[in-house]
Amino acid sequence: MTAPTASAIAPAIALVAHDARKDEMVAFARAHEVRLSALRLFATGTTGARIQDACPSLDITRLKSGPLGGDQQIGAMIAEGRLSGLIFFIDPLSPMPHDVDVKALTRLSVVYDIPMALNRATAELLIRADGFARPTPISSD
Repeated sequence: MTAPTASAIAPAIALVAHDARKDEMVAFARAHEVRLSALRLFATGTTGARIQDACPSLDITRLKSGPLGGDQQIGAMIAEGRLSGLIFFIDPLSPMPHDVDVKALTRLSVVYDIPMALNRATAELLIRADGFARPTPISSD
């Protein structure tokens, strides 16, 4: 299986954070508000609302809450070639009833070869190096 190719659009990334990591995601967004403003942003429900409240200048398309389908919406966007990156601050110490959705996002990110940060250290490296700046391929299917 290969990643979709064809014409390109502006880079887009998804922002997701488990409950114990939402404050960290908000802090990350504040610290990189200018860089993030150059990207098309998608986020799961509560994470998107928290970031929007802290950074009103950011245009964020909010999806459903992760456990209510938001993770699957992001997975579909990855499979459709609509995302060029994923920042997902996970909480590895808390059991998640939708853990299979988290694993699916990890798998899709690998299959479609998009940059994925699961913690702030990796997100910092990617955002500072413009690692999300590559255009998002659009499938020609």
